[in-house]
Amino acid sequence: MAEAPVQKQTYFMVYHDNGRIYAMTEPNIYLGLMTHDEVPLTRTRIGGGPDGETVIFGITKADGKHLDKPTAAEDIFDGRTKDVGAFYGEVVRNGRYHVFGEWKDFQDYLSHKEITFTYTEIGTGPKGETVIYALNKETKKHGRPVALIEHFNQLRQVK
Repeated sequence: MAEAPVQKQTYFMVYHDNGRIYAMTEPNIYLGLMTHDEVPLTRTRIGGGPDGETVIFGITKADGKHLDKPTAAEDIFDGRTKDVGAFYGEVVRNGRYHVFGEWKDFQDYLSHKEITFTYTEIGTGPKGETVIYALNKETKKHGRPVALIEHFNQLRQVK
């Protein structure tokens, strides 16, 4: 019997030009925001961001049935999620994509807003943006982060 594939926790944050922070765990909601500039179902915290920004959480229909409980996106944003195992995340900030393949690298970025080791591709984003791939002491030894780049590109392929 084949083992089930490991489910990756995904997390996406967009520091939007409108001054709001959008956060979600569902890739389709994130891609919808990036394509149409809107999120169908949300929960909002006015002034809930680190610098008083409004934070808008993209929620799924399933999340909408349990509004008395925080969503996975809120748990991550609030720091209640400590370790997720397999992880993929993106932060869009200042017109650049920051891509993470490891939970610890993502947490470090959220704490310091900087990435110590990176692999940068200029002009390879969906609309020609710069894409910055987060590396760490171990992953930088492998050079170009092929699997992370493939994940970034596959996420955007039309199905």
